[in-house]
Amino acid sequence: MALVLDLLNRDPRPNAGNPKSASGQPAAELRHPEKQKRPENPILRKPDWIRVKAPGSPKWAETQKIVKAEKLVTVCEEAGCPNIGECWEKKHATFMIMGDTCTRACAFCNVKTGVPQPLDLEEPRKVADAVAKLGLEHVVITSVDRDDLKDGGAEHFANVIRAIRKASPGTTIEILTPDFLRKPGALEVVVAAKPDVFNHNLETVPGKYLKVRPGARYFHSLRLLQRVKEIDPTIFTKSGIMVGLGEERNEVLQLMDDLRSAEVDFMTIGQYLAPSRKHHAVIRFVTPDEFKSFETIAYAKGFLMVSSTPLTRSSHHAGEDFARLRAARDAQIGIGHNSRG
Repeated sequence: MALVLDLLNRDPRPNAGNPKSASGQPAAELRHPEKQKRPENPILRKPDWIRVKAPGSPKWAETQKIVKAEKLVTVCEEAGCPNIGECWEKKHATFMIMGDTCTRACAFCNVKTGVPQPLDLEEPRKVADAVAKLGLEHVVITSVDRDDLKDGGAEHFANVIRAIRKASPGTTIEILTPDFLRKPGALEVVVAAKPDVFNHNLETVPGKYLKVRPGARYFHSLRLLQRVKEIDPTIFTKSGIMVGLGEERNEVLQLMDDLRSAEVDFMTIGQYLAPSRKHHAVIRFVTPDEFKSFETIAYAKGFLMVSSTPLTRSSHHAGEDFARLRAARDAQIGIGHNSRG
């Protein structure tokens, strides 16, 4: 019988959103102090299609060893991703730069909230070294929100990209960025470093922003994605949402149209899972058939790539998906050339 990692009800990391640790003792430091006064939401029983195997293979352990040796932060751990066992088994990891503490407090997110530490100026080199040691063909770099920094961390993102290019020239680079809200010129700095994929998640439909993503603005995020294409059309753009937060089907379809209007190439859709009872509640579990329907419609609307499954996450299968994304664009260009004779 396979062991199941239940990140919804039991998070093995200390103080992952609950006022007591796994041992039942009061936590030394609250992971989400801003959420402690919120009422507790009921935890819905997860359907069979949500369950995943617990991590623990030798290859998983090897990836973990490299990450710990370089003292790096991964969103795989910080966000409690259910796919960590599968991804680390394949030596796939999403590095989270600029610390483990976010300046925002989104209702869905398990990353710690608080006052961040100063930037580690050695971090670009450390990440690049880890990428080289893991022999990654494709790497995903994300970050916490750093509203405390003048440029939101844009130059740090660019430094990480450049360091990886130098240490591992054959590695393709995907970034998953914050929105750089009220940081003029920040986006341009990141785009100039020429990542292969620029990902910025809308996370949910606009009607849910005040409750789910209160520190962000839907149309700012949409405009950011559009601006990437205006600056450098060769960069693939990508965005994702969670479902099960109470959104209506038509709202998801409208969001798809909004993304296509911004010329976004790749869309991901996954099931929202509440990290704790203090986070936004799971309103319902969307069925695999509904996810398949979203995928079919999204392709019909013109996306080059769509990943729509209950366990889809922004960086899940990122390497394989990038190869398919590039092939899809090559095929599209080929069709265009043939049509012109």
